[in-house]
Amino acid sequence: LSIVCTEPLLVPYRLIVWQNLFATALGMSSSSTVEGKDGEFTEVVVVRHGETSWNASRIIQGHLDAELNEIGRQQAVAVAHRLSKEAKPAAIYSSDLKRAAETARTIAKFCNLPNVVFDPALRERHIGDVQGLTLQDAVKEKPEAYKAFMSHKRNQQIPGGGESLDQLSERCVSCLYKIVEKHRGERVILVSHGGTIRELYRHASPVPLRGKIHNTSVTVVLVSGDTGRCIVKMCGDVSHLEATGVLENAFGGDKSSA
Repeated sequence: LSIVCTEPLLVPYRLIVWQNLFATALGMSSSSTVEGKDGEFTEVVVVRHGETSWNASRIIQGHLDAELNEIGRQQAVAVAHRLSKEAKPAAIYSSDLKRAAETARTIAKFCNLPNVVFDPALRERHIGDVQGLTLQDAVKEKPEAYKAFMSHKRNQQIPGGGESLDQLSERCVSCLYKIVEKHRGERVILVSHGGTIRELYRHASPVPLRGKIHNTSVTVVLVSGDTGRCIVKMCGDVSHLEATGVLENAFGGDKSSA
């Protein structure tokens, strides 16, 4: 497998598109399904929620329930408009946290979907005692939780009820395959969070994710319902945000996402 990252430097927003060359070789369009030894693939469009005031203030959100700010609502409209011009999805699923739920409802409206299916398994990682703090405050006020959050050990849980990366991966990947099983050969949209999307990408691709998962960025993964095989077609695309822009220095739930 080979993945190519292209990142234009002369535009006010960052466009990060990872194209799987295997997918390209098969001649797959953005709306196609593929059959072969892996059976039918489901096209899963994963969208990060729009911006919140906590993103802009670099406050760690986790399971705390911040709402979209005005820019976030504009971003939600922008990604919804984009997706409405693509192949019609069969369904839309979302984290039940407000910032994702509002983004998902906006997309559903533009794509003429009757409802959003909310699933707590698509929530951000629970980040324990550092939730509601900036990283700078967490260092001073919750040093043990901060150390655990910054750890690269995948089985490291965070004091205050926080999940390990392995626990996050288990719940979101399991959710992904349950959705794929219901929608074999169809196109579905998932609205989630930075840390969760990075874990889904980590499961889907052997190539480490470089770059940020910006608010309302679009990631597309083909998933076989028969074999579980994944093909990453696109990751972190924010080409629809030319007008609203993206926060380069904001904070996401996973130390890396803006």
